[in-house]
This record gives sequence, C-alpha cells and structure tokens, in this order.
Amino acid sequence: MADTHVPKRARELPAPLLAELPNADVVFHAGDWVDTATLDLLEGRCRRLVGVYGNNDGPELRARLPEVALVELGGLRFGAVHETGAAQGREARCAARFPDLDVLVFGHSHIPWDTTAPTGLRLLNPGSPTDRRRQPHCTYMTATVTGGRLTDVTLHRLPPR
Repeated sequence: MADTHVPKRARELPAPLLAELPNADVVFHAGDWVDTATLDLLEGRCRRLVGVYGNNDGPELRARLPEVALVELGGLRFGAVHETGAAQGREARCAARFPDLDVLVFGHSHIPWDTTAPTGLRLLNPGSPTDRRRQPHCTYMTATVTGGRLTDVTLHRLPPR
C-alpha cells in the first residue's frame, strides 16, 4: 500500500484492507502515512512491515522510517521508495538508481502501476487505499514470491466509502 494520508483523506484504513493484513507475510507501505497512528497500527498488525516516509510525512515519521528500504524476500531483492518522478522515463530512471533490485515498490502518484524495465526491474505502485484522486477506485496490491520469482501480482479495488 501507499499514500494512506490518514487522517487527512480518510479517518481510517478501509476494513477490507485491514482484514488482509494477517494473511500477508510482509506488508509494504510506500510512504505518505501522514500520522504516526497508522504506522503504530500496522506495526501491531503485520508480521513484518517494510515502510518508507513520503513527502507528506513530518519529522516524527521521518525519525522512524527511512527514505529508501531494501529487503531480500524469497530470493528477490526488493526496494521501497515514495517518489520516483514523472511517469515518462520512470523505468530507465529507476533501473539506473536501483541497479541491484528485482522489485521496486513506490507511491506518490496514487496511480496503480505495474511495469518492467528493460533491465528486468519490476516497478509496482499499489495506488492508494484511501485517496483515489483521479482514479476510478481506491486500491492496494498483493503479490506472491515463489521459487525466486514474483507471481500473482494483483491490484485490488476497494469498495467506495
């Protein structure tokens, strides 16, 4: 997930998303939490949380979260960052910035994204579960790592609030 913006855009995370947290081995949050209560909530409900701060996150969140997070899961090298710049040229720019990664999870735009750079870097943006902006739905994303490969990448639509 990314761009939760609680409590600015929503009072709380959607119940369907919260219900999925115990099913995940790892939960990524690609920034723009806005409040520390959301970080505390996810730390208490997730088996493992990988999070970064975003441009709307203040000093308290920046003190607890990195700008870039790197983790190896199931033989794949994952990274998380909030902002990757403009959509045009994103694949080349991210591949150059993160040459050792297999998967990069990012946020900021609130626009779901799933592409692969020529180098093989997979770029995933789950959209936002609370602030759809110009998108038709609020969203989050799930994926599975099997045998050192990323499989079953699914964008989930959330019901309107």
